[in-house]
Amino acid sequence: MTPVQPGDTLPRRFASSEPFEPHELALPLRSTPKPSRLQQPIQFPKRAQDAAEALGLRTAGDLLEYFPRAHADRRDVRPIGSLGAGEKATIAAVIRSIKVRPTRNRRVKIVEAKVADESGPIVAVWFNQPWLATKLPEGTRVLLHGEVRRRNQFTVAEYEVADDAADAIHTVGFVPVYGATKGITPAMLRERAGVIRSLVHDAIEPLPALMRARRGLPDRSAALAAAHFPEDETEHEQARIRLAFEELLMLELEVARRKRARQETGRARPLEPTGEMVAPWLAQLPFTLTGDQQRAVERIDRDLAQDRPMQRLLMGDVGTGKTAVSLSAMLRALENGRQAALMAPTETLAEQHLLTLDRLLGGLVPIALLTGSTTATRRREILARLASSELNLVVGTHALIEPTVEFRDLALYVIDEQHRFGVRQRAALDRKAPDGLVPHALHMTATPIPRTLALTAYGDLDATTLRELPAGRGPVETYVVDGERARARAYQRIREEISRGRQCFVVCPLVTESEALQAKAAVDEAERLQATEFKDHRVQLIHGQMPTQQKQDAMRAFASGAAHVLVATSVVEVGIDVPNATVMLIEEAERYGISQLHQLRGRIGRGNHPGVCILFGSAQNPRLAAVAAERDGFVLAEIDLELRGAGEVLGTRQHGLPEFKVARLPDDAELLQDASDVAEAILAADPQLTDPADVLLRDAAAERFGADMDPIPA
Repeated sequence: MTPVQPGDTLPRRFASSEPFEPHELALPLRSTPKPSRLQQPIQFPKRAQDAAEALGLRTAGDLLEYFPRAHADRRDVRPIGSLGAGEKATIAAVIRSIKVRPTRNRRVKIVEAKVADESGPIVAVWFNQPWLATKLPEGTRVLLHGEVRRRNQFTVAEYEVADDAADAIHTVGFVPVYGATKGITPAMLRERAGVIRSLVHDAIEPLPALMRARRGLPDRSAALAAAHFPEDETEHEQARIRLAFEELLMLELEVARRKRARQETGRARPLEPTGEMVAPWLAQLPFTLTGDQQRAVERIDRDLAQDRPMQRLLMGDVGTGKTAVSLSAMLRALENGRQAALMAPTETLAEQHLLTLDRLLGGLVPIALLTGSTTATRRREILARLASSELNLVVGTHALIEPTVEFRDLALYVIDEQHRFGVRQRAALDRKAPDGLVPHALHMTATPIPRTLALTAYGDLDATTLRELPAGRGPVETYVVDGERARARAYQRIREEISRGRQCFVVCPLVTESEALQAKAAVDEAERLQATEFKDHRVQLIHGQMPTQQKQDAMRAFASGAAHVLVATSVVEVGIDVPNATVMLIEEAERYGISQLHQLRGRIGRGNHPGVCILFGSAQNPRLAAVAAERDGFVLAEIDLELRGAGEVLGTRQHGLPEFKVARLPDDAELLQDASDVAEAILAADPQLTDPADVLLRDAAAERFGADMDPIPA
């Protein structure tokens, strides 16, 4: 090997792509893996084995797919003579002598080695590694990465015994930094990552060469190699884009394939317009549907008229009228002599839906509420009426999916805040239809979903968006404030609004006081406000731990105007419609996410009167600043995605978004759209993915994302 010289940079290790031959343009080169190499176990020290297991590193193939979280730029090998105090650098030197030196604290041992290159000597220092004195004898050629602490002392962070920079994995080049955990270090992972150099060519190439050629993407072997050990930032980004496109294409293929499977394997009862119920109901509404609502109703009606089960996502900004659209769909089921159900994630929200639907229906049809708090006698009555079709419209919580709940002929279900429900819970409603049929499904969310997430987490649903607010809504201004003067002015503003006949919300983070969190508590705050700031007005309290009847009484008091101020926790985030409320005061607003703040703000300004939302917190907080500056929920959703990332925006993986190893959303939005278009084109030409050019794509998609997504109906 050629000795390392000062000033050397890491040579190019991997070709970015192989030349294309004519026969490659239809099929990937390799169609079978080499399991004996990719599946060979990776050995770690015994103390680190459990940590490796926790990281999912069992085989060489696992390590191949465990990508660095960053790279450290150590491409330049510096001459010793050029280093100054405080500089971090890599040096290539020969050990002239080495010894272990004790300190006054006998627990600490220092290894000192005199090392030198052509430009001069320096003393290399390690702490508490006495075995190095025998491991690195005089004459050993080493690469050392560390920091010059004093003029003639180099504190070593990492070292390697190497004659050539091309053999270095810690100290020279664009060095990978792997995510580690207790018991296992990035250096341990780098040492074992050396197997990648010999394994990259065993990786299966799922992308046809023509697809890669059109996009200028390297082959998978080169991309894997450069993802771990790139020559520079450009090569690494090229590799990342190639692997991200592959990952997104796998997801979009699996999402689209499952969507097709649902449509083809399940049969729903067609619900044709009869003119007996929906049209008269729409005609008697005290308001006119917005253009967005009318288009949504028409789109849903077309879906319901098919024998293919509807799977539609209805998403809209706060106050855009999703409930009216969903009620139109449920009435369509009823006018066909069938049943419909609406399921909400919390009792409070289910109760609010019952009140809203009852108001919109005006006694047109009977409706019932079924939750965990429903009394045994009332529950038996509701179940009997559902089983006999005496009751055709029901609102409830998870109680609706219990085995004892039987419908005579469930044709449609609506799930509100559907991201809060898991796969099994949604599937349980599917099984409530008569034998051989699947209900139509309408999923609703009051949280606008960015385009990138709509293509991933909800890619198997047809999406309808409501953005248009009903005419006559009052504008809402938002302010971020702090301090006692601001608080006094906020309370004065609330009293002014009450004097005009308006009402106000005060939202607190917790139900009871917590010394650990130092958050205001709704219970204590309601008592304080009633005794001080609003002693001449009625203060009402509501929180999720109250009994159902108390919550209903509280909401009725506020909705009727009997209560002037409603002190609450975030149970009022969705489903509350009090047009007379004009002020929303949110304590410790930093504790809430952007979507929560936007939803809470949406509880005011629902009538003709202008509103004001007061956020107590720091104006420097980016979430609060965004909510204050922007009213459009879809714009805020994109900002939220930028600030928090896809996984945090949606919550747990149960809520629908598999983890990405390489892709970054929303940064890779264009790549995602390309992958979505390609997936649709592939499935249009080869729905079963049985063509030889598509088999590897199909298998890779199922292996990568199959376990993370809903089971395909049998």
